[in-house]
Amino acid sequence: MISLAHLPVHFLHPAALLLLVPIAIVGLWLARRGRPSAVAYSSTDLVRAVATSRRTRWGRFLPALRWLGAGLVVVALARPTIEHHNVQVQASGVDIMLAMDVSGSMQARDMAGNATGSEPVSRLDAAKEVVSQFVQARPNDRIGLVAFAGEPYLASPLTLDHDWVLQNLARLGPDQLGDGTAIGSAIAAGVRRLDAQGAKSKILIVLTDGQNNAGKIQPSVAAEAAKALGVKVYAIGIGSTGEALVPVTDDHGHQQLVAARVDVDEPAMKQVADLTGGKFYRATDTQSLRDVYADIDRFEKTTRTIKSFSHHDEQFAWFALPGLALVLAQLGLSATRFRRVP
Repeated sequence: MISLAHLPVHFLHPAALLLLVPIAIVGLWLARRGRPSAVAYSSTDLVRAVATSRRTRWGRFLPALRWLGAGLVVVALARPTIEHHNVQVQASGVDIMLAMDVSGSMQARDMAGNATGSEPVSRLDAAKEVVSQFVQARPNDRIGLVAFAGEPYLASPLTLDHDWVLQNLARLGPDQLGDGTAIGSAIAAGVRRLDAQGAKSKILIVLTDGQNNAGKIQPSVAAEAAKALGVKVYAIGIGSTGEALVPVTDDHGHQQLVAARVDVDEPAMKQVADLTGGKFYRATDTQSLRDVYADIDRFEKTTRTIKSFSHHDEQFAWFALPGLALVLAQLGLSATRFRRVP
């Protein structure tokens, strides 16, 4: 369950707050006008010492107590409340493992950008951008991440903490897991993680640009295991066909682009997808890759349960009682300690 709480303060009778306007106007007008004289003297020198006494100075604040108290009473009449609103969203029941190829060929810069004339980006950078958007679009699914090259590596287990998934996705780089492309082992690793959770719907999305040439498990064997465990596999072949420019570092540490031939084993990947009830896609640029993930997102939508609860806490007393106390204090002090000469 995901619980979200908000605490907005609002007024049940906001029109009552308009009374603050005449109170402020009258208070300012009386303050500027001053109080009428209680006793007339021919010269103020006779009472100058009285005017500068401590009691007289404190007595000047009595009107402020009255107007402040009246303002608090008006706010209380507006019925301020704090609304506690809780929304519980039940997880969708869909578990998704993302298997991403990070072999050296994923550095091939043949993924055209969205804008016309923009510089091509690497297959890995394009995949990380689109997968990140896919993860953010499915907040109620548990999502995990498997990276693979010569061997698979669990970058993130299945979790609702998608920030953690995105952080580990951003850390992925080429040549971290040896040479080769172990597609079958990656499928097996993803299926194993999905089977351990027992979700209603289990999805594995495999993205690669090459052919299975490493690992001890063939893709067809891993697909049979996925089918037996109820895991649907979507396979994505990324990159252009034929040769692509791949950055290579020479013995002197200089990097240069070298044309290399990298082809996706489309028949094998299509067989894996068909066997498990999934689908095979081909993506040759960033936009087509984005369309692929959008298509998968539409296929795997599920309903979710939302429960909403709210209650109101009255804040009337927190304003009414201090307001009345200030008014009574002003009346009491003006009649006793700060009593005015009649």
